[in-house]
This record gives sequence, C-alpha cells and structure tokens, in this order.
Amino acid sequence: MKKIILFVSMATLVGCPAGSEPVENNEPTQGEEKQEAVCEDPAEIPCFDNLIQDLSLHDDVSTGGVTNSQDGEDWISVVDATAGGFGNSAQNPFVYLKFTDEGLQKVDIDDETALENMDWHLAARRYVVRVNGGSSGPSCVGATALLNQQFGDISEVPEGVSFYSDAFYTESCDLIPDSFGLGDPQVVLVNWWSYESCVKTTLTPFLLELDDGRNLKLVVEEYYGANQGDCNANGSGGSDAANLKIRWSFL
Repeated sequence: MKKIILFVSMATLVGCPAGSEPVENNEPTQGEEKQEAVCEDPAEIPCFDNLIQDLSLHDDVSTGGVTNSQDGEDWISVVDATAGGFGNSAQNPFVYLKFTDEGLQKVDIDDETALENMDWHLAARRYVVRVNGGSSGPSCVGATALLNQQFGDISEVPEGVSFYSDAFYTESCDLIPDSFGLGDPQVVLVNWWSYESCVKTTLTPFLLELDDGRNLKLVVEEYYGANQGDCNANGSGGSDAANLKIRWSFL
C-alpha cells in the first residue's frame, strides 16, 4: 500500500484514516464565484463485486429521510440512517445525500444504482458514512479531518490541505475494517465517532471537496436523537440511535 505524507500549513493538523486515497485539490473560492469541477465522468470502482457483498448493498431505496433547518450561516441536517434499527442494517440500504444551497437533500436511488451515479455526495447507514469516491462510489468527493480545530473557527480551506476518498480495500480486495472491531469499512469520515459502550461523537470537524469543486465544512454533533451528552460523558448510551445531526456550511 502506498504511504501518503501530508503537509499542512502552520499548526493545522489534518487527519485521515489509513489507506485513504488523495483527491486533487482545487483552490478554494468564496461566495458565488464559478467553481472548477474536480471530475465530470464516473470512474470505475475497485473491488466492485466485493463491495456489494461486504457492505450488503441492496437494489431498493432507503425509507430514511432528512430534515433541514438553519442556525445562522450553518445548516443543521438530521438524517434518518436507522436502516431498520439495531441489528437490521445489513438487510437495509444506505440513504444517499447531496449538499445543495437549499440544504442536505436525499437522492432517491438504491445502493446498486449509486455505484454508477455521481449525483450523491454522502451515503449513511447507522454510523457508517461513505463519500462518493474511491472504494465507495464513481465520483471524486474527498474529505479530510482537522483534528486540532473547532468547527466554528474554520472559515476557509487551509493552504496545503489534501482531500481523500474512501479507500477501504487492499490491492487484493481485502476489506480494511475500522479500528473499533465492528467489522465495518475504514471510511475517510470514520473519525466523527468513537465506540466503547455507545457511539460517542468526537466533534471532529471535516472539510469536504465535492465533484463540482465546492468546499464545505461539517461536524456530526449527534448520533442519538436523545441523550447524546450522557453517552459522550459517561458511556451510558442514548436513545433513537442513528439519527445523525450534522452541522455544515459551504466555504
């Protein structure tokens, strides 16, 4: 596996999971300036057959939805990634999502169609959140974690930042699992959560680069619809699991 050395400016520490692949970075632009597309045509997904089996992908559309509200300049998007409830996710599809100026919108496609579709940016099922690129999809959405930053302090893309697509297969198509021993893929957005007796939110902010060249920042604030704070503080668990509360805004 190729080792990637990442240089960042000043004190900015950028994190990415092992095995992630770099996505070409465009110069950030502000406001309504025209963006330069990162990619325009779908790419071949490596380990395609393994992906369908390992992630238990389906040919039906998720019943999960998304609601949006605004908090100042930020969008607050709540995604129903419950996928049939605890223990049933393997029998249910991912919900597919797209960032727009009107909020985070659901894309009504099934898992298998999504493997040939560039219209979605994120896919969520329980705590697994994929980006459309690399091992996960045919587009070129990339992400990176800013491990020593706070979401509210980020106003632009730091100089020198690289973006990474999902890369959770070895060259021989063996799945690279997450570091929590749950058997799920090591996606590029894995740092949003940690697990002991419940799913804790780390509040790690991420930068994303979309296929059209737009950049945004996001942080997953809650996994549980209620009592996320109890889980984070003492591991006592929450309720209404897999209702992801995502705060985000375009840069």
